[in-house]
Amino acid sequence: MRVLIVEDDMIAADLLEHALGEFGYEVTKASNGREALEQIRSGQFRLVVSDWEMPEMSGIELCQQIRSRQSTGYIYVILLTSHSGTQNAVEALSAGADDFLSKPFNPDELHVRLRVGERILAMESRDLIIFSLAKLAESRDTDTGTHLERMREYSRILADRLSRFEEYQDRIDGEFVQLVHMTSPLHDIGKVGIPDSVLLKPGRLTEEEFDIMKQHSAIGGETLDASVRAHPEARFLQMARDIAWAHHERYDGAGYPKGLSGEEIPLSARIVALADVYDALTTQRAYKDAFSHEKSREIILEGRGTHFDPAVVDAFLQGEDEFVAVHTWFAEHDTPYQPDHATVESSLQLTMP
Repeated sequence: MRVLIVEDDMIAADLLEHALGEFGYEVTKASNGREALEQIRSGQFRLVVSDWEMPEMSGIELCQQIRSRQSTGYIYVILLTSHSGTQNAVEALSAGADDFLSKPFNPDELHVRLRVGERILAMESRDLIIFSLAKLAESRDTDTGTHLERMREYSRILADRLSRFEEYQDRIDGEFVQLVHMTSPLHDIGKVGIPDSVLLKPGRLTEEEFDIMKQHSAIGGETLDASVRAHPEARFLQMARDIAWAHHERYDGAGYPKGLSGEEIPLSARIVALADVYDALTTQRAYKDAFSHEKSREIILEGRGTHFDPAVVDAFLQGEDEFVAVHTWFAEHDTPYQPDHATVESSLQLTMP
């Protein structure tokens, strides 16, 4: 990422530039707060490391100016100063600084603090990107809205249940569960590239039309892969890409678009594959009535080890009461899913030794 260094002492500025360059940052220097503001207006900088005491505009005044201006994205500011003590830290943070580091600084400590800033900025970008892409998918398919809401809940349930299996405790943590819940609505983002005549056809597709429809997995995967290459540090983009690309793969290798099988299929995509099928089975479509939970359960069990990862099916069986609760909720409410007390109590009991 780009970092703007604001320092009137050229020797100190050069030391900062060298240290951050060693950590892979692209550095631009400004000699005072006014010059820094001009650089910030360019929109190129979201990480700023500034000295406190400078001519024309101090670091404190710079922070106040940054927080008072309209901006399309958050700017993370670290103040460097020879001052110490609680009162100075309070003054810096009250002015809008995000972090406070005393001189002489340790390069490794500064690097760690910049990494914290990167994570915070990445969270802002992540939420905006996911929301925008999900709304884009929703705009192309009038049936997508509640499907996305149900899908993310089913995916969360499966990931959470899998995390309790001994063989998955080292692979699935709370962040994984959260990311599956967050990125699963992007599974069909590739449908933005499917013609309306196919995507919105009110009935069964012909074989030729289905071949066109199947392209949405590759379109979505390739689109998100371009974003991953631009931002390789963004784990949420990697998961979104894997899900978009592989949620129609089958455990036995008979799926599409790549014919992956077993562990070749990303775990997140194996989870979403079952969630997607369950939702398709239990909702009415132009060409079919909604199946009951019992019938859908039977179909999913028949696909254990062929269509679906056996472990994901086992997770479904352990969480099927929650699946029913989610389906019932969205049939009766237009608000985000809120598990009832009994569901929460049951979940807590399952986690107790």
